Amino acid sequence: MRTRLLPLLIVLLAAVLLALGVPLAASVAGAQQQRVVVDRIDDTARFAALAQNVTVPSGTDPSASASMDERLLTLARELDSYYEVYDIRAAVFSTTSTPLASAPKGFTVPRAGEVHVAYAEALLSRRSHDPEQVWPWQRNRLVVASPVIRDGDVVAVVVTDSPTGPMRSRILHGWLIIGAGEVAAMLLAIGAALRLTGWVLKPVRVLDITTHAIASGRLKSRVAVASGPPELRRLGRSFNEMADNVEDVLEQQRAFVADASHQLRNPLAALLLRIELLAYELPEGNEEIASVQNEGKRLAQVLDDLLDLALAEHTEADLRVTDIGALTAERVAAWAPTAEAKGVRLVGDCPATTAWADPVTLSSALDAVIDNAVKFTPEGERVEVRVAADGETSTVVVTDHGPGLTDEELARVGDRFWRSAHHQNIKGSGLGLSISRTLLAAGGGSLSYDRHEPTGLKVTVSVPRSRPTA
Repeated sequence: MRTRLLPLLIVLLAAVLLALGVPLAASVAGAQQQRVVVDRIDDTARFAALAQNVTVPSGTDPSASASMDERLLTLARELDSYYEVYDIRAAVFSTTSTPLASAPKGFTVPRAGEVHVAYAEALLSRRSHDPEQVWPWQRNRLVVASPVIRDGDVVAVVVTDSPTGPMRSRILHGWLIIGAGEVAAMLLAIGAALRLTGWVLKPVRVLDITTHAIASGRLKSRVAVASGPPELRRLGRSFNEMADNVEDVLEQQRAFVADASHQLRNPLAALLLRIELLAYELPEGNEEIASVQNEGKRLAQVLDDLLDLALAEHTEADLRVTDIGALTAERVAAWAPTAEAKGVRLVGDCPATTAWADPVTLSSALDAVIDNAVKFTPEGERVEVRVAADGETSTVVVTDHGPGLTDEELARVGDRFWRSAHHQNIKGSGLGLSISRTLLAAGGGSLSYDRHEPTGLKVTVSVPRSRPTA
């Protein structure tokens, strides 16, 4: 959820910052240009005031009269100084576009372009329009023209042609400051978004971890509802209430199974005793009474397994560092006579390897798995038991050469009371593997099942090599 929520917040923040930054950047550029234009307008106004006092006799050459007229010489010196200091071209043109004074020499009114347009507007007795906005990537020049008016008539035009390099540099500098501010604001916004999403999603993450813990069998896990939005805190409290109710129901179920199993054992034991006494009154070898005795013993075994299962679900594992190889070799040696009596060869490859396990639980699980393997393996075949260490897990793999299971049966093996339809005539209650799986899960272990080619079943008992967390 965070990977979807955080990019959305960042995109929205970036859009807001751009919506604010772009107009601000344009405003900075406009302010810088307006400042230059105002300066040029002041300069042209000053030169226009000087040009008003310049007199040119009618019919004389302007360049010749400039040498005679002290005021025209003063205007020319001012323009030259202006050009030398500011590198801005400036000139005073007559109404016939003849330069009265210019700096540098040769600055004339072209037949087209910005200077021509500004000159033509000034001849109409108005200042030229403000130039178009110049951006940092453009090399345009700023042209400003003002009319020189004497006695209500336009007698000359002052034109300034400014380079835009310094102005573009100032605009770019302002943009860099804006960009730095935008980046800082974006980083600050991302940090705030991270904190916000973390604050909002932390209760969801805790709820997910707690749900997984409960699903893994740690029914005491609960959600801490100390932080987060009020709605998620309320959800956490509701989840804890649900978990409490589920735990109570499961505890009642376990207690019922344990009590029922315990209470039924005594009447069943008395019934089996009466059947045994009744057998003495019947002819020896009576098949009906033998069948009744077998069914009674099977019922007693089911009750014992139910009681073991109820206790297993309520018992915490006594984990310790255990030599898996030595323990497995011991169980293989214990089952070897049973396998030999059935005509099955039991082979063990048990190198020394350690892991965290409850020795009693692991022994019971190995007994259940090896018992099934020997029970379903035909005479003349063999059962293999191999111990291995694989990264963070130690495994005991038990393979047989029996009939095996179908894919559908593999999905159900280990379920309570489940037995394959092909093996109903073989002694068992269908609870042994369920008990083993429950006991192993309490210590972080597991049971898994797979096919063994060409025939048979492969059962893997896994236990962690590092101590499981609570």
